[in-house]
Amino acid sequence: MKLKIQSMKALRAEMLSVARGERKAPAAVRQASFESVEAVMRLLTPESRQLLAAIERKKPASVADLARLLRRAEPNVSRTLGKLVAAGFVRLKPGAGRTKVPEVAIHRLTVDIDLCRQTDRVAVA
Repeated sequence: MKLKIQSMKALRAEMLSVARGERKAPAAVRQASFESVEAVMRLLTPESRQLLAAIERKKPASVADLARLLRRAEPNVSRTLGKLVAAGFVRLKPGAGRTKVPEVAIHRLTVDIDLCRQTDRVAVA
């Protein structure tokens, strides 16, 4: 999966073009867009990376379980998790009852920055 780095104006134009049938939707189902490499880096704070590491290593059975493992308030964990889910870094799978089981969706992030042009690319694995 590749993450596009584009302005919100460009993203809106792309979405409208797809909606009008002028072009096909991107093939990747799990595609996210960011305004800049800086936006990606703001998302991946040490707190977010700690949360991702805990999900990967401890395999929590729910968001509440993850909050207990991290010794953080569940609303705080849910808020951070929501941002990571929206960006495609985490998936929430159905668990027992109404619980959601967090799972890391992206394990590696590579940033390719062209210093002379604004054609930065972010590749994920």
